[in-house]
Amino acid sequence: MSTSRKNVVRFDLPVNPAFDQRLARESDIDLTVCRQADAEEVSWAALARAHVYHVSTAKDELARRWFVNDELIARCPALLCVSSSGAGYDTVDVAACTRAGVVVMNQAGGNANSVAEHAFGMIIALSRRIIECDRRLRHETGFTREEMMGHEIGGKILGIVGIGHVGTRVAALAHAFGMSVLATDPYLTEEEIGRRGATSVTLDDLLAQSDIVSLHCPRAKDTIGMIDARALQRMKSGAMFITTARGGIHDEAALLAALESGHISGAGLDVWDQEPPPLTHPLLKLGNVIASFHTAGVTHEARRNMAAIAAEQIAGAIKGGRPPRLINPEVWPAYAARFESLLGVQVQVLDSE
Repeated sequence: MSTSRKNVVRFDLPVNPAFDQRLARESDIDLTVCRQADAEEVSWAALARAHVYHVSTAKDELARRWFVNDELIARCPALLCVSSSGAGYDTVDVAACTRAGVVVMNQAGGNANSVAEHAFGMIIALSRRIIECDRRLRHETGFTREEMMGHEIGGKILGIVGIGHVGTRVAALAHAFGMSVLATDPYLTEEEIGRRGATSVTLDDLLAQSDIVSLHCPRAKDTIGMIDARALQRMKSGAMFITTARGGIHDEAALLAALESGHISGAGLDVWDQEPPPLTHPLLKLGNVIASFHTAGVTHEARRNMAAIAAEQIAGAIKGGRPPRLINPEVWPAYAARFESLLGVQVQVLDSE
């Protein structure tokens, strides 16, 4: 079967206009925007026709019935591509997509500058106790400047867990401040980590040596719960912990205990098990915790960049091209066969084929 029309579906969660505008320039692409408030059968009907599903990565904003899993894929016989709206893909079961011959692509790197700036903002604010001082000035008088004394970050050791697009940018900023940089990343060689601006070490050595530990790794089976009580205890006494990665990689209860004991001197947390965290969350009660609502990558520039990258990848993929940010390349032979069967077009051959 072949068709001249290609159907792209997304839900009505925030997307920069650049996404819709780019796809509108393709004469053979029909974009459907489903509303989460609509009756389920309306959205299921649209998804059943979809060749591409552009899915939000906001796990606590998108209803779970619209997550990409075996059940959704079974109800979407035309589905060829799943496009994550961000660098992460927490709402996508990649293994299920691979089994079904569906490619998964993300927008890695599109928000790297924004996330790196946010991480460094937290590092500086914690080191110089800027937020603590701001809070106290608004509610009390009579304290001395010396009570708010912080530390310079120059000369300190920054440990980066995951030195991909964001981690590489964080390393560059660290060098600009005169910091030494360590990194661990199981997907990169020691030489490549060096090229990205860091000295390659094991996770244990990074934790033991770093004055500041910053997480920039994906949420995956091997990273969930990675920063647990043991890992936190392995950190230097008085070290700081920063994460702009994903909730669930660090153990929130263990971090609370480490902060309350004074072993960890402060934390900058952009991601949470539940987003946003409840007002009663104990970590929000601590003065040495800076909290944000998974907003590290939420800037006007990053949102436009991510939307433009996503739309460009979709436009290219639907013509038979290889997505430059392909998550599951092993699916390609099965995907190619399905693509030709559904659209009557041969796809680009991968270099490894």
